[in-house]
Amino acid sequence: MLVPRRFSRACLAAVFGCTIPAAQGFTVASLTFRPSSSIVMVRSDPGEEPSDATVPEAPPSSSTQSDLDELKADLLRCCGRSTKPSLDEVKMIVRDVEDMAELLGVGQCSSSSGLLNGEWELVYSPEDETRSSPFFWAFKRAFPDQADQIFGITDSIPAPVKEVGPAYQEIDLDSSTNTGKFVSKVKVATLGGLATSIMTTRASIAGIQGLDGIRLKIETTKPEESTLVNKLFGPLAETVNEAAPPFPSGEALEKAMPGSSEVTMRTTFCDDSLRISRNEDEFDATFIWKRKEFASSDFV
Repeated sequence: MLVPRRFSRACLAAVFGCTIPAAQGFTVASLTFRPSSSIVMVRSDPGEEPSDATVPEAPPSSSTQSDLDELKADLLRCCGRSTKPSLDEVKMIVRDVEDMAELLGVGQCSSSSGLLNGEWELVYSPEDETRSSPFFWAFKRAFPDQADQIFGITDSIPAPVKEVGPAYQEIDLDSSTNTGKFVSKVKVATLGGLATSIMTTRASIAGIQGLDGIRLKIETTKPEESTLVNKLFGPLAETVNEAAPPFPSGEALEKAMPGSSEVTMRTTFCDDSLRISRNEDEFDATFIWKRKEFASSDFV
């Protein structure tokens, strides 16, 4: 049986370290590439011959980087509306961005491009902004039967009793080892803003998965910059905040369900300004991020 997967020639060239010919077919290991199609035919049985059946690719496009930039701007305008757009509406524009980016060979191979590194600000989450944190992805793995009910209760708390956002992520992936650090920060305010904190989850990057995935191992979670601590301890608040130990959330998740503390983030588009990422376990849930800054040598 053959399984089709789409990759641009630029992305394949990055993986195989060679120039991919456009005018003729060729074979690398068990992969067969057809010039008339953007489909890569992958053998699931090593002894099986590749099929001649191909899916025609779209006609040659005159799309340019400026066209892609306009689509990205459309996506950001949609996500930034005062009335939150539906997931279906966002996914429609996301699909256009990803398709054009593939034609242009832009934003591909996120796990090896180096462009993931830096600080990112969340501009769209299909659910509560807290769900952009990989801690909640892991929590759902650890408690698959109870997670939705628990999330439903907390999500139903109305503003101004509970307000969430903004949310940020900091990524530092070492391309030489495919490991690194990942930090998720989500501001949570309660009681009309009287009590606020930054819920910070720290994870290690345990490796890359495929062309667009990074494996995240949850380590700790901690409320930082708590205004309640500031009010209670005054000039000593910073010392108290720093001295308070983080909760070993990764260890707790592992006790509940072995293996649940590791999740995979798939990033299907990432360039110098925009990132489209997904939880591999719930791939349709699309998170849109805009870059705040590139990584420095001492980032994260």
